[in-house]
Amino acid sequence: MMHILMHGLLLLIMPPLLLGVINKVKAWFGGRVGPPLLQPYSDLVKLMRKGMVLSETTTWVFRFGPVITLAAVILAGLVAPMGRFAAPVTFTGDLIFFAYLLGLARFFTTTAALDTGSPFEGMGAAREVAFACLTEPALFIALLVLAKISGSLTLADMLHGPMSGFPAQAAAPLILVAIGLFAVLLAETCRIPVDDPNTHLELTMIHEVMVLDHSGPLFGVILYTAALKLFILGTLLLHVIAPFQTGLAWLDWSLFLVQMLLLAAVVGVVESVMARLQMRHVPYLLVAALLSCGFGFLLLIG
Repeated sequence: MMHILMHGLLLLIMPPLLLGVINKVKAWFGGRVGPPLLQPYSDLVKLMRKGMVLSETTTWVFRFGPVITLAAVILAGLVAPMGRFAAPVTFTGDLIFFAYLLGLARFFTTTAALDTGSPFEGMGAAREVAFACLTEPALFIALLVLAKISGSLTLADMLHGPMSGFPAQAAAPLILVAIGLFAVLLAETCRIPVDDPNTHLELTMIHEVMVLDHSGPLFGVILYTAALKLFILGTLLLHVIAPFQTGLAWLDWSLFLVQMLLLAAVVGVVESVMARLQMRHVPYLLVAALLSCGFGFLLLIG
């Protein structure tokens, strides 16, 4: 029961902190002090207190799209385990359920953008769906590799691996899967080099252009959902690159927190040392992520 409570608290409270760490790291690389570490929490509170401006052309899809997206991502977070602990929701085949929840979230995000009738938001929705055709297969293949290694179709068992630990021959496939998952994480959370969450140029935006017409609490929900998605995909990646455990609950939870903060710092470093890719080069990165996961699977069965 305590593990489930801890899982829920971290899932709901920690995601904005990751954005604060990323912003701090980027500010440090730029020689600036940067915003406070807890600034994302303050921004969310401020947005929740504001009013909303709704277009007359929009329908209920625009109003409820962000809320349904948030619900889908939270449910996906309840399926994904944290550290060495079991997830609150687990059943055989839940990896498919997890992937489709993320797909459902994307569907309502893009549909809400199309509901505005704005050509810019439609352009962003088209880009989001086009790139998803590459990131989703990479995610499925990565999960397939983990299922093959663990011999289970339950997400918690797949990510925790066999009781005796991952076999030596699985090292190379797991490295390739980790590389692919990191690229998927950057793409799915709209981070550099795929997208820039701080840009305001409609012709170069992907995710941000889809939410131009959202304001107040709805925009706050969108920002929180983006942070939540970063947290969830980060937990998947950590199970592959840092499957460490001590057997002590308090130490394992502490280790998980430190690993998540370090992962956020790594994302901040990547955004500081790399420029955003040209739009026509983004598919190359995503194809490379897909091939990395695919070669990992071929190595495993070979």
